[in-house]
Amino acid sequence: MGVHMTAPTRRAARGATVTATTRISPDLIRLSFTCPGIIGADLPYTDHYVKLLFVPEGADYSWPYDLAEIRDTRPREMHPVTRTYTLCNIDTVAGTFDIDFVIHGDEGLAGPWAMTASPGDQIAFAGPGGKWSPTPDYEHFVLAGDEAAAPAIVEALQQLPAGTTATAYIEISTDGARFDVPTPASAELVWVPREGAVHGSRLIEAVRAGGYPGRKTSWFIHGVAEMVKETRRFLFVDGDVDRADVSISGYWRLGMTEDQWQASKREFAEAMEADEAASAALS
Repeated sequence: MGVHMTAPTRRAARGATVTATTRISPDLIRLSFTCPGIIGADLPYTDHYVKLLFVPEGADYSWPYDLAEIRDTRPREMHPVTRTYTLCNIDTVAGTFDIDFVIHGDEGLAGPWAMTASPGDQIAFAGPGGKWSPTPDYEHFVLAGDEAAAPAIVEALQQLPAGTTATAYIEISTDGARFDVPTPASAELVWVPREGAVHGSRLIEAVRAGGYPGRKTSWFIHGVAEMVKETRRFLFVDGDVDRADVSISGYWRLGMTEDQWQASKREFAEAMEADEAASAALS
């Protein structure tokens, strides 16, 4: 869970070892990891992510390996395949973290791996990266996303600054797919079941229904690209929300693998911004 795109990195890979697997909902498996490489790391954000590195079938190497050396000496089809996931429950003293994986049966790469993973299995990753967290210069936070963004939303709820409030919208497949979300008394959690609707469509309906808070608000909106496009229109075209108050991006796109989405993401963003500018000029 928490799939989203990042630019290719030359950062060295680190290794993590599975210590436990937990089914936290019908759609989600949580893998717990130990990773000495993050002990003492400065990880101040609530949206920290890693790029898991899957060695392609037929490759002549396995972990541990030098990521830069592999990329310099092997053909592209033999490079590790990346899938980006948000971390949760990070402990930089013990060197542990969790990752939640959305399960689609045998579909995809990371999900099937997570379904068969067991304690002792190892995976390499690049990162962590991250850049957002709730800060005390805001009074209220609106957090919205699907299963991919839920780990970052849950982390943000646990780190709300004193005296602030939040409304969190989490989209799930059905009402029976809820999972445990520790929610402070100052926050409202709104579950948004798809129940067969297109990913993101019910979520933007819920965010729109919530309107524009009357307090100084920070927005954290992430998930499927189509939802992000509509939410940006709600914020920047229909509303008068300052872009500096918004963290928003598509973690994934319907019908695309991560590699396909990453390759087309800039073009999608440019077209979206042009459409918003044209709409604003007409208003």
